[in-house]
Amino acid sequence: FFFTIEREMRRLLGAAVAQAPLRVGASVRQMRAVLPLASLPRAASTISDLQLLGDDIAYFAAKRQTGVSLRTLTQTGRGELIHLAPQSDFPAVQRMLFQVAMFLHRELPVRLAHRVRDLDGIPRLNVLRSTREVREMYAKSFEEIRAAPTPSTPGREEAFAALLQNIYNRHSAVLLMMARAAFELRETLPNMPFHEQEEVHDFLDSFYMSRIGIRMLIGQYLQLREDTDEDYVGLVCQRTSPAEVAKAAMEDAKFMCARRYGDAPEVTLHGRLDLTFPYCPTHLHYILMELLKNSMRATVEFHGVDDMPAIRIVIADGEENEDVVVKVSDEGGGVPRSHMSRIWSYLFTTADPNVQQGAIGGSSDFDTGSPLAGLGYGFPLFRAYARY
Repeated sequence: FFFTIEREMRRLLGAAVAQAPLRVGASVRQMRAVLPLASLPRAASTISDLQLLGDDIAYFAAKRQTGVSLRTLTQTGRGELIHLAPQSDFPAVQRMLFQVAMFLHRELPVRLAHRVRDLDGIPRLNVLRSTREVREMYAKSFEEIRAAPTPSTPGREEAFAALLQNIYNRHSAVLLMMARAAFELRETLPNMPFHEQEEVHDFLDSFYMSRIGIRMLIGQYLQLREDTDEDYVGLVCQRTSPAEVAKAAMEDAKFMCARRYGDAPEVTLHGRLDLTFPYCPTHLHYILMELLKNSMRATVEFHGVDDMPAIRIVIADGEENEDVVVKVSDEGGGVPRSHMSRIWSYLFTTADPNVQQGAIGGSSDFDTGSPLAGLGYGFPLFRAYARY
């Protein structure tokens, strides 16, 4: 497409354009600078910004995404990989920020383009208003990053960080917006067989896993610019305590349960309460809060508020165990066998429809102001965080 357009522009505009050839993958703003549409003959002016943006997105969506492990995030944040960056006279911290920022400048357009392409291609969901709003949000963020200059100087790096902060804030409610889309889908297709929901579920699973990765990359970079706590490297705490995170999750879940039912069951902690390990505490907090919300709701509805058995959290770890295992157990009656195959689906919930309607009005992902249940997202989403 770009080479065809370049040939046509050379023919129409002559040597002036020939001196400023198009670069494949150029941003819309860069392409307009080379090929000012207002100055073209009418036949050529049909090449709109929207068309150019669409082809720019398609070009980047064809690229492979670069995987980044938690270990790599930590090593880069510590400056241990700075030898891989270009040599300069800037201080080590600034060089590390250049290294991270320039990686994001290259990588984020690829990841955002993949999400735009996927949102365009998912049947049923792609025609819903909420999905289209999310799609436009991702396309806007893609275009903004593509138009941003390479963050290779302190001033440019600071401006790039401000841009990513705006994008990070803008995307904070995407989870709830997509939950609204799933709610709209359930309303329009109430009798859709469960096996036909699998394509939608697989898409949402992949979408949220990618979204977690994008937010982790941006959040890590922004936090590296602010770091003051010696236990942290960006968002990663080198001594995350499951017991301390569990205590905070317990308080949040109890607050939500008490607001809904008037009271909440007690939660007891057992096992390796002294254990620490490198992890992202906000992810662990979300996983435990969702588990506890589910356990508290089941316990209250099964036993009533007058006789609620305690919920147990067990933190297990052994000398030869390479994993940290956190177990949440309750006496809330269990999951009906008929629901077992559905509890990991984004399109399944046992909550009252009125509660579901109220659950989609929030403004951020991890909002304790949301109802105790209703989105149908708790189980599949915390599994995505655990897998990430």
